Amino acid sequence: MANLALITGASSGIGRDLARIHAARGGDLVVVARRRDALESLKAELERAHGVSVRVIAADLTADGAVKDICRQIDEAGEPVRVLVNSAGFGGHGKFHERAWKDDAAMIQLNILALAEMTHRVLQDMVRSNEGKILNVASTAGMLPGPLQATYYATKAFVLSFSQAIAEELIDTRITVTALCPGPVDTEFGETAGIAETTAFKNADSSRDVARVGYQAMEKGKLVAINDWKLSLMLGWIKPFLPRRTVLKLSRRMMEKT
Repeated sequence: MANLALITGASSGIGRDLARIHAARGGDLVVVARRRDALESLKAELERAHGVSVRVIAADLTADGAVKDICRQIDEAGEPVRVLVNSAGFGGHGKFHERAWKDDAAMIQLNILALAEMTHRVLQDMVRSNEGKILNVASTAGMLPGPLQATYYATKAFVLSFSQAIAEELIDTRITVTALCPGPVDTEFGETAGIAETTAFKNADSSRDVARVGYQAMEKGKLVAINDWKLSLMLGWIKPFLPRRTVLKLSRRMMEKT
């Protein structure tokens, strides 16, 4: 397999579009998600259109041992992963104390623990070969607290901090780590998280455009990629000067349903 990429959350949204971009560049793929039918459909599409090899692994990354099993299957195939894309994740709307704990616990398991474990396992071989690129799908949500999505915003803050830290640890290698931080994106995520009708999602960007920004940033080895210059300006240059309570009120307003 050539320039093998392992992409989680590949059945829809940003993950699926990142798989399409990688295949269009002639790269082979291992695609991971829970829905085998969606992955098989993607496999057929990419192999037919680009002549690449696509392996499907249907797995629930919130299950115990799931990441270890996926990496074992890849190791047994004998082809090293040169590109890792951690795109799997989900959110959920509502006040923290009113939400079911099992839902937020699963969110933490997928958005943080599975991502960190996958990165740790795949990184071992990248370090041995001194070659590789990692793209972690974070969010602009990781740059501020998120009332009405408290746990989701906090998980993305972890992804953003974690990605930059290990990028610095690897600064003297040929391995790069990029955090993709999109704003609202028009995918299944909005419906699943119960936030499709919030103010923030009125002008959501397409997953294809976001994926293109992320892939290009990964290729260049950028630390952080934000797809919207207005959000980048707000979060990087205006938010730091606002009172914390003002930031919280603005953040909550964006997550209130219209």
